[in-house]
Amino acid sequence: MRRQTPRTTSFIALAAALALAGCGAAKTATGTGTVAGASAGGGGPSAGGQATAARTDPDMAAVIQSLSGLGAKPVELLSTEQARSQPSFADAYRQVLRQQGATMPGAEIRTTNLTIPGPGGAIPARLYAPPGVRAGAPLIVYWHGGGWVIADLDTYDATPRALAARTGAVVLSAHYRQGPENRFPAAFDDAVAAYRWAVTNARRLGADPARVAVAGESAGGGLALATAVAARDARLPMPVHMALVYPVATTDTNTPSKRENGSAVPLSAAGVQWFVNHFTSSSADLADPRLDPVRRGALRGLPPTTIINAEVDPLRSEGEALAARLREAGVAVEQRTYPGVTHEFFGMAPVVADAVAAQSLMAERLREAFGAGRVATR
Repeated sequence: MRRQTPRTTSFIALAAALALAGCGAAKTATGTGTVAGASAGGGGPSAGGQATAARTDPDMAAVIQSLSGLGAKPVELLSTEQARSQPSFADAYRQVLRQQGATMPGAEIRTTNLTIPGPGGAIPARLYAPPGVRAGAPLIVYWHGGGWVIADLDTYDATPRALAARTGAVVLSAHYRQGPENRFPAAFDDAVAAYRWAVTNARRLGADPARVAVAGESAGGGLALATAVAARDARLPMPVHMALVYPVATTDTNTPSKRENGSAVPLSAAGVQWFVNHFTSSSADLADPRLDPVRRGALRGLPPTTIINAEVDPLRSEGEALAARLREAGVAVEQRTYPGVTHEFFGMAPVVADAVAAQSLMAERLREAFGAGRVATR
């Protein structure tokens, strides 16, 4: 297996990459169904998977091949209903997990389904509690990915389960309204409502309201960031840390990683456009700093942040650029790009070795933020 040490991307390296990538002007998606998404791979649905697998570590390639075997197609070829019902990358991961006779991390975590009052109705949520957890534990509010259009609490069960197991924190995984039925900013409004409810009701959840972090993957990473900004602006209690995993952080369609990974699996550049078209209503939405914090966000005063990215991912460059922008704003940031893996790798421990490493890093940074060694009291 090819193994490399994760690299921390510096602002200088990012600037050089942008310069070498072609000095092309930034381009913004129109987001109204008018974007004619680029081909996901001229050789048909399986071609992107084969090409992506050839660029990844063998453990990552096994999950990609499993996804192809399940018959999954690029979302840009599907209707919303088809995209929501087809096999997911999480299904492919679970299949490989079974084949290897392995156990998903955090199998011992207790879960409770609940609902949170939201601006558009009840928000489904799930509480993850480590066995033996005591009152006053830290709390992580987590949002799943899926491009604000597909996926749910079940699809992204692995990450909150692993975070609870590795940090000893209680994790609240919150769903949100999705497009095209509920377009921007519905998901962002629900995320802020969930966070406000979580900090207000932290003690009822068995958690310490002074030790709350926000976390999210992909679209959920963007929700976590925007929620921290909203908390700052509304003078809500601030999270002690932001844990962002390949966050959606710009509407620029001309980033280096979107060009390099245009036909990648499970997320292609055309897939990104498909999600944008199904979630936004006009090009004005794409200028909103909640969707484009890299180019338009006011990021000063945010909490320390850890950002995880994957090399073979259209979203890699925007995670790296977000880290640079946060540093410019005076925010303490650690950003790592893991080589040989794709979008969605983070929740795939122990099948994907770098998922184990990335989860360990994120859990360590969260424990530091919560105050390692602090004894919770009843």
